[in-house]
Amino acid sequence: MNAQTYTQRRSEIEHYFDRTAADAWARLTSDAPVGRIRATVRAGRERMRATLLSWLPADLSGRRLLDAGCGTGALAVDAARRGAHVVAIDLSPTLVDLARERLPADLRERIDLRSGDMLDPALGAFDHVVAMDSLIHYRTADAVRVLAALAQRTRASIVFTFAPRTPALAAMHAVGQWFPRGNRSPAIEPVAEAELHQRLRDEPLLAGWQAARTLRVACGFYTSQALELVRR
Repeated sequence: MNAQTYTQRRSEIEHYFDRTAADAWARLTSDAPVGRIRATVRAGRERMRATLLSWLPADLSGRRLLDAGCGTGALAVDAARRGAHVVAIDLSPTLVDLARERLPADLRERIDLRSGDMLDPALGAFDHVVAMDSLIHYRTADAVRVLAALAQRTRASIVFTFAPRTPALAAMHAVGQWFPRGNRSPAIEPVAEAELHQRLRDEPLLAGWQAARTLRVACGFYTSQALELVRR
């Protein structure tokens, strides 16, 4: 992993979600009314969250799960209700504070909410890792290295999403370049699926892992693809 590009991108993402987009993100992840475009994003994210959760064991009792890029904590809550002990981490302290406010009282012992880097070795080892839309802002090579680092501390599976390289996504990315820089989110890095799979196969630290299920969710202005990595 190129430490410089990873660190720079991580800083941009933290700034965006912690300051520029915090209020919009809080509304998007609530049940408050939103506009047509954000409604499609909300619906797409809900479908993606359900997909990733469906790829985990139905009974997560005794399992330790990392929610890498937890946002406001919806996935962490769902996993904890199925018995998991969840470490939920996000770069944005503002979003983590919001997740704490929304955390059901009966799950407070099961969910450890933190702000920081998902690669922090102090987080320990896990049975499962979920990274929903938290790697989509990184270059493919850096994203694969992040997955390789997480794999060294994961016993069973990693489920994550990436932004598939499609004409529609490329068009939205191009339009976004016309917005004033202060209004832009950190650019999504579209990934060619074949290239991603090749890089995963070529990564030495992932030699004991293989790609399994995959599914694309396309809902209006939300397009993301899920991929499951499991130990051989």
